Amino acid sequence: MHRNVKIIIGVVVLAAVAVGGKFAYDSFRVSLPHYPATGKHVWLKQNWQPKEREWYHHANQGTQTFNIPYEWLIALEQPTISLFSNPGLVSDPAYLDRYGFIPSITEDGEYDWSQCPTATAYQAPPDGADKRRHALPVGFACGGVMQNPDGSKWKRPGTDQFMTGVGLTCAACHTGRFTYKGTTVLVDGGPALTDLGKFRTGLGLSMLFTKLVPGRFDRFARRVLGDKANDPAAKAELRNQLKVVLAVGQKIIGLDKKVKPHTVEEGYGRLDALNRIGNQVFSLDLSSDENYAGYSAPVHYPHIWNTSWYDWVQYNGSIEQPMVRNAGEALGVSATIFLKNPAAKPADKSAARQGGGGAKPAPEQVLFASGVNVDVLFEMEQQLAGKQPDAENGFSMAQPPGRTQRGPSFSGLKSPAWPADVLPPIDGALAAKGAALYKLHCQQCHLPAVTEDAFWKSKRWLDPNKYGQRYLQVELIHFDHIGTDPAQAEDMWKRRVETEAYLGITSDEYGPALGQLVEKAIKVWYAQNNIPEARQVEMNGYRNNGIQAPPRYKVRPLNGVWATPPYLHNGSVPTIYALLSPVAERPTKFYLGNREYDPVRLGYVTDSLSGGFELDTTKRGNRNTGHEFDDAPDRPGVIGPKLSHDDRMALIEFLKTQ
Repeated sequence: MHRNVKIIIGVVVLAAVAVGGKFAYDSFRVSLPHYPATGKHVWLKQNWQPKEREWYHHANQGTQTFNIPYEWLIALEQPTISLFSNPGLVSDPAYLDRYGFIPSITEDGEYDWSQCPTATAYQAPPDGADKRRHALPVGFACGGVMQNPDGSKWKRPGTDQFMTGVGLTCAACHTGRFTYKGTTVLVDGGPALTDLGKFRTGLGLSMLFTKLVPGRFDRFARRVLGDKANDPAAKAELRNQLKVVLAVGQKIIGLDKKVKPHTVEEGYGRLDALNRIGNQVFSLDLSSDENYAGYSAPVHYPHIWNTSWYDWVQYNGSIEQPMVRNAGEALGVSATIFLKNPAAKPADKSAARQGGGGAKPAPEQVLFASGVNVDVLFEMEQQLAGKQPDAENGFSMAQPPGRTQRGPSFSGLKSPAWPADVLPPIDGALAAKGAALYKLHCQQCHLPAVTEDAFWKSKRWLDPNKYGQRYLQVELIHFDHIGTDPAQAEDMWKRRVETEAYLGITSDEYGPALGQLVEKAIKVWYAQNNIPEARQVEMNGYRNNGIQAPPRYKVRPLNGVWATPPYLHNGSVPTIYALLSPVAERPTKFYLGNREYDPVRLGYVTDSLSGGFELDTTKRGNRNTGHEFDDAPDRPGVIGPKLSHDDRMALIEFLKTQ
């Protein structure tokens, strides 16, 4: 009874805080879907062995996405309040699954344990599991010491032990999943169906509850501090660390409120990645509120197979070099970078530390020094890319003596094949009819199917550069012509940032400025690690640091497109059937967050989902216009005649074969 009274008092305290406005959290509840349990788990065969897949899922890029160490992440409780029991832990795979994070499970349903420090008694792996590992979801990585941009390190209060960094990797946003009749199908390199915005809110509330609800901080302290949990000084230091982290979160909430009129809710499966990278680097890392922009252009997480061989990447074809692309992503999910003026008078480090008391004094820091693990990014890109397509035989389909397999192909991560053992089988006759329609209506922009000789002989394959590398030129089409929502391309094109002269950034255009900053960070890493120039060229992917921001969107081949719903760059069209339909026949509103796959129309089901996200396509950034087949050739965005139901179904059947 006494314990229940304490919990009730905690609820009253939270209510008073909400009414008084002391904290800017809009609500004290995160609404999440409940998903039915599935039985079988199937990883599609995409040319990666299980150990390659596991490494890619958990390789440490140096990110510290959550602004807290791993030891906190596994100690925090879920942001719920119960009168009769303690909440579960945030790190419970089943709980994180409700945000869309995929549990690291193998085909037999066992946890695939990601490498993390030894767990406490509260987080011990099951009997027989490796005690050095902890089951964090796909795309979570821990490793290295948790540190701040000035180089200071987080210590576990009351000890000389450093705490561990934890953050997201590429796989968190680029691993797909769908369910069908009780089977979960997992797709490496496919678009994730996560809601990172909800997770940020949930994690913030979890820390706020830890501070305010009676009993929670003591339990948190026992998990983090272990045998120091009864040390008053250690507990006071931990409480101060929590206070500082909450203050940082409160500042970000304030910035988000400031730009809310220019922000569009992202929801499941979407993220305004480029604007978030810009806000992290040019606002939070530079301590410049003026550079903080609204999240005005959420995009659907793109699938990444074959991406390494395109001449330009991102939906608007804005980035050329893979290393700049990947290092920019790592900085965007909070790998540390030192951007303070080295000539300025040192500030009081104790006030600047995010980790509060107990951090190790920072060494003298080099401008643009970062926590990015450039070597890991290179290994990840190599595994994704594979070798130059058909490096042995050029681009000829001719079979040399003694060789029986087809000629050119992508050798890294391959697009998934339709799993006929899980989904209904393909109708071969209907697919053949669809192949003819594809050549008539789609091939001019999307190129022939990658299984055809014509794809590899296309003039879009550029001549080898001076390093002998060939890339596929992706067509960039003006958004006024294709008719799709312009926000992503237009807002990057127009965004400007302010930087101090000591940074040596020569442009105020967001794209070029970001490219210069990321390149400087990479060069510092090369210098600090004594990387020879020839090796630098190789790690840069034999590519220049090309950055552009055209008012255009790129067209890519459609192999594996059946496994990448929803569609268009902003995820505003739920199925391929809807994409082949006139805009008037596309749903204006639908729910994202459902995982059940529709093998007839190719996409997720869109039924109302409690805790899901209702996408309103009437809003700028969410519009479902363009790429339209309709009998109105004079309207912008119409790219072909209206297709009959039968023709749409035939095209769908053909796309299943790709």
